[in-house]
Amino acid sequence: MKQYIIRRLLQIIPTLIGISIIIFAISSLVPGDYITAVNNPTMTAEKAAQLREIYGLDKPPVERYLTWAGNMLKGNLGDSLVHKQPVTTVMNNYVWNSFFVAIFSLIFSWIIATFAGVFSARFQYSLFDKIVTLVIFLCMSLPSFFIGLLLIKFFALDLGWFPVGGMKTSGMNGSTWDQLIDIAWHMALPVTVLTMLSTGSLTRYFRTSMLEVIRQDYIRTARAKGLKERTVIFKHALRNAMLPAITLMGFELPSLFGGAIIMEKIFIWPGVGQVYLESINMRDYPFMLGFTVFISVLTLLGNLLSDVLYGAADPRIRLK
Repeated sequence: MKQYIIRRLLQIIPTLIGISIIIFAISSLVPGDYITAVNNPTMTAEKAAQLREIYGLDKPPVERYLTWAGNMLKGNLGDSLVHKQPVTTVMNNYVWNSFFVAIFSLIFSWIIATFAGVFSARFQYSLFDKIVTLVIFLCMSLPSFFIGLLLIKFFALDLGWFPVGGMKTSGMNGSTWDQLIDIAWHMALPVTVLTMLSTGSLTRYFRTSMLEVIRQDYIRTARAKGLKERTVIFKHALRNAMLPAITLMGFELPSLFGGAIIMEKIFIWPGVGQVYLESINMRDYPFMLGFTVFISVLTLLGNLLSDVLYGAADPRIRLK
């Protein structure tokens, strides 16, 4: 296992080099730069040329890539052209806002999907199974912006139970506990939207896995021995049905920090997704490239984590 992990970590290095070259080449092919994106009507051609020289935008693409890659190896992702701060500082200011929403939606969606999938498979073709299937397809079919606007209409505007958007109540200076409650109050609707979007596909996945497991011979044997149905389902069947789902856990890692652009836009949530979209619109290449590499690293590590967890959970798998 140790040798496998070391070998996989070494394989990540050339993969990241290839990813960095591809994303830098794509960004270089995009017309315009930060100076043109600002679109200042009073800026003269001489001033624009001077700013390009200051930001290093006038250099050839190969030279800019080598400079950027060399600084990245030192842990320096550059300075954001929009925020006038280091890229790492901007990411640290916003990425945790997205993380807290994503982690809570992940926990809720996995809990709901596990129990809904198990009971839906256990009582296949029952009324409960049909209702779950209907809800699954509704959650998978409705776009996120529609669900978000619908929740805002009913629960924020009509009923007034939750705020329309934002992360904190303006001007609130209460205790730490009061501020945490206020943030949780603002998080309720965004977390609900993300939970609904991910629960549908997860429930379908768990239902399919459970249907395959409960038809196995060892499940029939466990029932023949007189074990309680609850023990058979949750101790024997669910444990084996969870094995394929372990591979999904690693792929959730980049989504925890990647932000949900549409959700953040609808609920005015100050997450990293909005900042990333702004960096693309404003040609803020240092932040765009730095954050893309960050998500790429998380994706590769998540893939490695999935393989390791699956090999550790299933003794039949031997990582070589």
